[in-house]
Amino acid sequence: MNSSQPLVSILMPAKNTGKYISECLDSILAQSYLNWELIVVDDGSTDKTFEIANRYAEDRRIRVFSQSASGIIPALRLACEKSTGKMITRMDSDDIMSQNKIEKLAALLMKHGDGHIATGSVEYFSQTNPGEGYLKYARWLNSLNQNNSHFSEIYKECCIPSPCWMLWRQDLDACEAFTPDTYPEDYDLTFRFYRRGLKPVGCTDILHRWRDHENRSSRTMEFYRENSFINLKVNYFLSIDYDNSTNLVLWGAGKKAKKIAELLNKQNISFFWVCNNSKKIGQEIYKVLMHDSADFNFSNKKVIVTLANDIEQTKARLHLEGFNNCRAYFFC
Repeated sequence: MNSSQPLVSILMPAKNTGKYISECLDSILAQSYLNWELIVVDDGSTDKTFEIANRYAEDRRIRVFSQSASGIIPALRLACEKSTGKMITRMDSDDIMSQNKIEKLAALLMKHGDGHIATGSVEYFSQTNPGEGYLKYARWLNSLNQNNSHFSEIYKECCIPSPCWMLWRQDLDACEAFTPDTYPEDYDLTFRFYRRGLKPVGCTDILHRWRDHENRSSRTMEFYRENSFINLKVNYFLSIDYDNSTNLVLWGAGKKAKKIAELLNKQNISFFWVCNNSKKIGQEIYKVLMHDSADFNFSNKKVIVTLANDIEQTKARLHLEGFNNCRAYFFC
């Protein structure tokens, strides 16, 4: 083993992935980087997940723990507490690592030092065809990874793929690691990376293969429904990027915009509301007058854009570039 390789701790919660976990563990054992430890926490599985993981613990680099169906955050918290590495990454027990994943991510951290997040490109795979939404998400993540621009669109979606990042331990600790019980946990942690000012550094190689299947937690758990994401986005926007010295504008009149308006009203945040829909312009929704976006002066404004259509988003982005001191945040 190369003594110059810092120990990397791989944190892996697992629940009812007996069908896939052997392939996952085999991909970890095949890593080109040798100085790693894997901490598996079984979260009350009712299949063979714990038993299979224990068989792999014959390799001393693998340790397996269990908890009684407490959830992914407590599982990650326990795994982190049991880990000893200088660098921390995480893994999902139904996915597959590329053979050089740990090597590539660790090399980025060793090159750039603390204050950075190492990331890599990802791809989805499935026994059937992955949903177009997942494929589009992967393409978007990989486009951000090309130029380390992850945080430029952080309000659009979780921009750091949860099982494809690596940090120095001290940076993860400074971001409170897995202390908050806030879901969706991967997006919440990404916002804390952003708030802390950590800088993403990406490898454009595909380092992680995401398995899409019908029982994946992102498909089945209530924590990952759209309303949870909207609440999280608004709360972090107000705490990080909003200040009451600049006027706030909400652009859009769909369900997402209405939910955001409702949240802003609850916190007594005043805002202008604009849209492109001629049927709604001039009306009051939640006692806020709807303005025509084409005639509105966006100078010296912060704008939350909720337009769902890609073409309309592009038009809005180009339109807003024509105004002085206008900052847009795309929540779509």
